[in-house]
Amino acid sequence: MKWELPRLMVAAPASGGGKTTVTCALLGALRKRGLAPAAFKCGPDYIDPMFHREIFGTVSSNTDLFFVQENTAVALAAQRSQGCDLAVFEGVMGYYDGVGTGACASSYHVSHALEVPALLVVDAKGAAFSLAALVKGFVDFRAKSQIRAVLLNRCSKPVYEMLKPVIERECGVEVVGYLPQDEGISFSSRHLGLIPPKEVTRLKEKLARLISTFEQTVDLDRLLALAKEAPAVAYDPLPALPKPGETVRLAVAQDKAFCFYYGENLDLLESLGVTLVPFSPLYDKTLPEDIHGIYLGGGYPEVFAAKLAANRSMLESVRSAVQGGVPAFAECGGFLYLHEILCDEQGKEHPMAGIVPSRAEKGERLRHFGYITLAANRDTFFCKAGEKISAHEFHYYQSSLEGDAFTAAKSSRQISWDCIYTKYNLIAGFPHLYFYANPKFAQGFVKAMKTYAEGENHDA
Repeated sequence: MKWELPRLMVAAPASGGGKTTVTCALLGALRKRGLAPAAFKCGPDYIDPMFHREIFGTVSSNTDLFFVQENTAVALAAQRSQGCDLAVFEGVMGYYDGVGTGACASSYHVSHALEVPALLVVDAKGAAFSLAALVKGFVDFRAKSQIRAVLLNRCSKPVYEMLKPVIERECGVEVVGYLPQDEGISFSSRHLGLIPPKEVTRLKEKLARLISTFEQTVDLDRLLALAKEAPAVAYDPLPALPKPGETVRLAVAQDKAFCFYYGENLDLLESLGVTLVPFSPLYDKTLPEDIHGIYLGGGYPEVFAAKLAANRSMLESVRSAVQGGVPAFAECGGFLYLHEILCDEQGKEHPMAGIVPSRAEKGERLRHFGYITLAANRDTFFCKAGEKISAHEFHYYQSSLEGDAFTAAKSSRQISWDCIYTKYNLIAGFPHLYFYANPKFAQGFVKAMKTYAEGENHDA
């Protein structure tokens, strides 16, 4: 099979260079032209896809070549971009930054494997002729760099008009526009990345200003032409999954406190016969009725700890369900929610669900940051002992009881540690799982839910 769709990647030399700002501006400008773009985020990031999805109503997915092989990445991109006019990929970190000191799983790796022309967003603040050296280094670092154009960020019109011919002459790559420095079109961050779109004040005004500026200062027609130059990419279809029988209902925590989910995870569960039932630990009083499983994703429970603690009926509902045998999976923020005590960012203690007999508090630095491979130390509903899945950790918070159901191993260094707490029918820990890395884990979760449903029906 072949994936034939215009596509473009927004990349940068380093984190904080303006990739998300430019990507949102591009998606908005494409929407204004009546086009339907699909958006993809390189790497394991959750927040950037939220901007793509929640602001523009755009299909948004993660493309991560640590989690899956190249063929799977192409197949998923083709699957999730059906009916769209083009695909926009937002890069991760610096263009060549991958696992450890190599380019594996980098934006460049994705661009190369999926044949995506790249737009390099370069921060021009405080620089002049040196920018040409920077751009030339990125363009020439690999024989097939995929970098087809440059956009200057935080750049005035006079500086742009001065630098554009210089960069084009010295680097052999075209400069298609610029964005001026303007606090009114930038997005703020907190400890895990950008502040999610639902929390951004005056978001519509900021986006309208951003898109209008982009349309005036960037050659959108040229970007569309570059996207159309992307060649067809061959791929083999993904293996067929078991056809679902009777469906089961999975309660999925979704609100400002719990919003970190891979769309592909949820889609895979649905394809296996799961009905997703969203609920809010912040505002709902109890879990939804007639559920057969619980999925507590990551997010910012520490930011909303007081409100979560005040919703005692929901905490009791979750505790009773888990202790009653409902299969439950909690990752990172969801894991924190299940502790006895969660300390907020100011160190104040708040009582949580009390299923994990420990307290969770913020550390001084990131803990276990990066890609990992999980190997099961014993049987769980996810898998048998010895089975593995690729995963990711990114958190400041720590717990005195992280569990020992799995061993996590860093991919770039010889470091490993025990993790993931299990009790009742619960699997909970800091790692974030990408189910397509090993679909058996999703199948095991669904099987556990169906077993619970059958037992519930039998009891009735």
